[in-house]
Amino acid sequence: MTDLSVRELPLFPLPDVVLFPQEVLPLHIFESRYRMMLQSVLESDRRFGVLRWDPQTKTMANVGCCAEILQHQTSKDGRSNIVTLGQQRFRVLDVIRDAPFRTAMVSWIEDDQMDNHSQLEELSISVSKALHDVVMLTGKLTDSDITMPDDLPDLPRELSFWIGAHLGGPVAKEQQALLELTSTSHRLQREYEMLDHTRRQLAARTALKESLTNVDQANN
Repeated sequence: MTDLSVRELPLFPLPDVVLFPQEVLPLHIFESRYRMMLQSVLESDRRFGVLRWDPQTKTMANVGCCAEILQHQTSKDGRSNIVTLGQQRFRVLDVIRDAPFRTAMVSWIEDDQMDNHSQLEELSISVSKALHDVVMLTGKLTDSDITMPDDLPDLPRELSFWIGAHLGGPVAKEQQALLELTSTSHRLQREYEMLDHTRRQLAARTALKESLTNVDQANN
């Protein structure tokens, strides 16, 4: 489940932002402490940890995702725009410094190995089908041409991360729970339940819309 390697990692808590592996996260760096963090990170391995900060409880999550800087541009006033890519997940073991920026000792997290690969593949197919139905029904309901994303992963674990990252609405708490799961099948199962619930709601709304349209056409 967890790699035994432990390392020191600068932390960047962000309000209700949950980064998943292989997801792109652009950031605007303007606070002085994070300017210092950026400079330090660029001088080492270009990596830092992104963690969800809960604005309600004023607490930082214990599990986050390592971000690697792909691009950076700094203006004359010292502000920077960077583009990062999510890498490994990590668990905070101990915050060892709060100033000038927060740094912690962390350990890497991996999903458990699963023996029943065929069951995982079947679950992955069910999740993809549910996602396809949600996209199709959303297009019908909004009279818009919405298609399935081209970059949808095929592998179950990567698919589970992709869906977790693309949940719509104020869902940071749910995303955090998905990020912390160390079972690909449990993550996919939870995502299937959410997508299936959304699919049922959209199907009902679409049927109602079509019924009202038929009534209008009959009256005309």
